[in-house]
Amino acid sequence: MSRWETLEKKPAPLFTKEFGPLNGIRVLLNGSVVAAPFAATMLSDFGAEVIALERPKIGGDTARHQQPQIKDGEKHISGSWMQNARNKLSFTLETNFKKVPESKEIFLSLIKNCDVWIENMVWIEKLGITDEMLLEVNPRLVICHVSGFGTPKFGGQERHLNRACYDPLAQAESGWCLLQGFPDRPPYYAQQYIGDYLSGLFAVNGILMALRHVDKTGQGQIIDTTLCESYMRVMDDNFTLWGEAGIQKQRQGIKQSTYQPAGIFPTKDGKFINLGAYGRGSYEKVMKGFGFDLEKYSYEAAGGSAEALQSSLGRELDQMFADYFMSHTAQEAIDILIDNRIGAAVIKDCKDVMEDEHWKAREDWVTYEDQTLGKDITAFGFAPKLSETPGEVWRGAPRLGQDTEEIMTRLLDYTPEEVDALKGKGVIDSF
Repeated sequence: MSRWETLEKKPAPLFTKEFGPLNGIRVLLNGSVVAAPFAATMLSDFGAEVIALERPKIGGDTARHQQPQIKDGEKHISGSWMQNARNKLSFTLETNFKKVPESKEIFLSLIKNCDVWIENMVWIEKLGITDEMLLEVNPRLVICHVSGFGTPKFGGQERHLNRACYDPLAQAESGWCLLQGFPDRPPYYAQQYIGDYLSGLFAVNGILMALRHVDKTGQGQIIDTTLCESYMRVMDDNFTLWGEAGIQKQRQGIKQSTYQPAGIFPTKDGKFINLGAYGRGSYEKVMKGFGFDLEKYSYEAAGGSAEALQSSLGRELDQMFADYFMSHTAQEAIDILIDNRIGAAVIKDCKDVMEDEHWKAREDWVTYEDQTLGKDITAFGFAPKLSETPGEVWRGAPRLGQDTEEIMTRLLDYTPEEVDALKGKGVIDSF
């Protein structure tokens, strides 16, 4: 009889503090940058006990090694790891069972003790893992796959299911990329890879729904989250416009083509303001706030349609807006816009955001000790905010393999001698 078969499941939390709405949920993570680990982080920020499996021979999660690195003497770690690996336990385990079969028993024992398994390794069968095997071990398990193009269970063409993917490719495949940039230049992709985080959030949503189903029926299930489909889901009206009317939206740069003022405007002090005054009410508020002649430059004549924008009055008004911003500082302009309840914002850098008194008052910055550097760091806190069960950081991002032995002995019932016997074999070592 296998070890996992006689193992009694131990309730969570066993290693973390009790807090948050997800207290009592234990999550096992097999994943690297970015979507799957981010999904696990979101769960851990609100109380789930997350065990992150890191393959020892490759130095653990590649997020640890991303550039640039934060250094403190001889120690160094990536800023991404500091921010997104907090609240997790690090367990070094080689999960390629075809190469290291001794790992399989440990892995299945972890599966029996967990409520959720998240992975973005894409081709788990090559490692000797199948969904059916895991659900046999733990019928209540919620399995969440995160990939670029999907897994076979949910359909698709094998050629595409087997494709590697990362965020800019998903931006291209989904249609998102075509809309980014200027009409007279090639498309570009967003440098901050929002799709990775977006798909992580879709994964969290699926996990929470599946856990609700477990509560009602006792039955686990499989979730399939993809980067491409996450972008596709937030494409607004693009697909209905094309499907029903053959309308393909195109990129239009930083200006709107059907209303003004709208776009990015440089200011006197070298900053930029992003302004969008959509609709008659907003238009009239801006005109009054800036002291422009609303009778001469009426909404119909100068601001409310593509024809109005291209008219002589519309082009003249556009230049007036540009001149106005260049004769005022960003703060002077934004104060007028905010006071008149116009949708606008100064384009800020990290310093601006972190020093903004509004975000400080919302307690968006938290301090905790990074376990690799052994010193306090500042990071973004929690979104969303919950009144009764708020997010919390109980520990900073772990060192590689920091929790392996404790999990082996306390959760999986290995003796210290059995743990020692596995060392040096490439099973649980931290290189």
